[in-house]
Amino acid sequence: MTPVIYKGGSANDDALLAQMFLERKKVFIDLLGWDLPAFDGHFELDQFDLSSTLYIICADDQGEHLGSLRLIPCNQPYLLGTIFPTLCASTPPASPDIWEISRLCLSRSIRAAERTKARNHLATALVQLALDNGIAGYCCVADEAWAAQIKTFGWRCHHLGDTRQLSGTSIGALQIAIDADTPDMLRRGGIWCEDARELRVKTMMEACL
Repeated sequence: MTPVIYKGGSANDDALLAQMFLERKKVFIDLLGWDLPAFDGHFELDQFDLSSTLYIICADDQGEHLGSLRLIPCNQPYLLGTIFPTLCASTPPASPDIWEISRLCLSRSIRAAERTKARNHLATALVQLALDNGIAGYCCVADEAWAAQIKTFGWRCHHLGDTRQLSGTSIGALQIAIDADTPDMLRRGGIWCEDARELRVKTMMEACL
């Protein structure tokens, strides 16, 4: 389950990318009922899926999508800063060394244990990517249940403002600090995956990092 990093790309460019956008449609549109566009009726993409966007994808040995997420540096347009700035008590992050995590998507076709494993691999990959590339931290928009889960991982995180109600769900903005101690924190939390530290780059990232 070595995480693969993609820079940009569409559903037409790569089979694993296509699976990711398909799973995103199943989760965010079909399951959660979010009002989002569905490209070609099958794939969920929005205005933040650009050539400069990074994706981390975990797949099984057969190349089937298990879990994925989207990363955008906060000096570019991103979800929290553009759509949900009022979740921040002050100005949303705008530094190039803070990146936003969004569209965390775990395949609906795998069992709970596999979902947890994929989630842990993605978290490890996030930390390793940050340490390798001078990323100081991440931010994200999260509902109450997901925010509570994020806080149990062991890393340092805090709310950027008060939570708000959206369509009957409490959502808030979190910021996660990444430094040299973070891997040990995740180890103590049972999250760190040694086999996820070697990140395989599918496309070049120099334009972003």
